[in-house]
Amino acid sequence: MKATRVAVTAATSTLALLVAGCGGSAADEPTATGPGYPVTVTNCGVEVTLDAAPERVVLLKSAAVPYLHALGVLDRVTARAGQYPREYYDAETLAELDRIPLLTDKTDTSGHLQISKEVVISQEPDLVLGEVDNLSRDTLSAVDIPLLEEPAMCPDNTATPSFDDIYRQLETYGRVFGREAQAATAVGALKDRMTTVQAAAGAASGRTAAVLYPTVGGGTTYAYGAASMAHPQLAAAGFRNVFGDTPERVFEVTVEELLGRNPDVLILLYSDGDPAAVEQGLTGLPGAEKLNAVRAGNVMTQLFNFTEPPTPLSIDGLERIVQRFGADS
Repeated sequence: MKATRVAVTAATSTLALLVAGCGGSAADEPTATGPGYPVTVTNCGVEVTLDAAPERVVLLKSAAVPYLHALGVLDRVTARAGQYPREYYDAETLAELDRIPLLTDKTDTSGHLQISKEVVISQEPDLVLGEVDNLSRDTLSAVDIPLLEEPAMCPDNTATPSFDDIYRQLETYGRVFGREAQAATAVGALKDRMTTVQAAAGAASGRTAAVLYPTVGGGTTYAYGAASMAHPQLAAAGFRNVFGDTPERVFEVTVEELLGRNPDVLILLYSDGDPAAVEQGLTGLPGAEKLNAVRAGNVMTQLFNFTEPPTPLSIDGLERIVQRFGADS
């Protein structure tokens, strides 16, 4: 196995990227031992070594925000791109985000961020968080900029996600930023929240549910299977995922297939825009009015990151589902 190490110097820290052809995992796994740096984590099958704590971070996706806020390192983010719906965050996090310059929020028709390599390089980052279609890890590594992606979003990831992935990823960011103690405290707080919300959800109710991503204005509808965070989220809320027998993360479904499985509850995910239009994107499809969930009014819209990928926002999303459909609702 051939490996290449590339040193990067930016602002106050020096980074190294070690690329090796190793397999991926469900969560980033720290491999460096002992206190301090260097620290090595495995991300999407690539070993990334940091010789110092990152000080100039560029965010290309919003998923890392709750982790960085919990660790107290959002002030190390010098620029961000993409969309950061305000509904995700508390007032303190919003204040931190508002201080970070937004490079662009331009997306294509599929909702994918459009940003040039030159714009990102001009920020002189020592770490980029989040991979986008037209700005990949390989593109950035060619100019000596390391990247970390959320493990569940790695291109070849086949691991079944769980809430444990959230705790592991928080610990990984703790190692990356030299905030291990803060990470341990934050993990403990998240586990306490999970205990509380699962007590509110009660035992499995026998009710069924599906998590979908409709196309606004009609068109393709996507469903989430066993390889998505929607699956353990539904289970924690006391539901059986009607697509839990599908090993894929996300896939196209028809109204006919939905009618065949006929879930009691529908959770509709969306990235931005009007939630009423998102609901209409499903309920307006021919035949959708026959669905049990639609007839009973058990349709809930939820911003995408409240479910996927596994982050502390997934626990927020679970709390919202239980509040709406829990045993005492």
